[in-house]
Amino acid sequence: MLNRSSVRVGLPGSTKDEIIREMVGIILADDRDFIKEDILNAVFQREAQMSTGMKNGIAIPHGKVDCVTRLHAAVAVSAEPVDFDCLDGLPAQIFVMTVSPTNQTGPHLQFLAEVSALLADDDFRRRILAAKNEDELLKAFCEGRADA
Repeated sequence: MLNRSSVRVGLPGSTKDEIIREMVGIILADDRDFIKEDILNAVFQREAQMSTGMKNGIAIPHGKVDCVTRLHAAVAVSAEPVDFDCLDGLPAQIFVMTVSPTNQTGPHLQFLAEVSALLADDDFRRRILAAKNEDELLKAFCEGRADA
């Protein structure tokens, strides 16, 4: 699901809004046929329902739109921690975004379950945060947890 163009290290955004816009930009770089405003609206609407800021410095913004035919995902690490209204009250620095078709639930939930399991591991999160470039970030996700 992830490739070099769908991961980013050093995301410059310093607000929740900027991070979401930058993450949508990563997804759009993979396929220019998407409708940017539809995707942004879907992600911001989902965020308005309840923050997707989790715990341990992780946020998982996502949305469902009619303009995509399959699940698209992006992973990024911000240059600095960002206030994302996380459940633990701490800022986030690891971001996973998914955009999926409105009529499909399975792939979205499966991807989020797999990523959430990886991100639950302290050592894995440390490797993600230590990635110096996109190749290292992608390698960390491909290798998964050290004990897996």
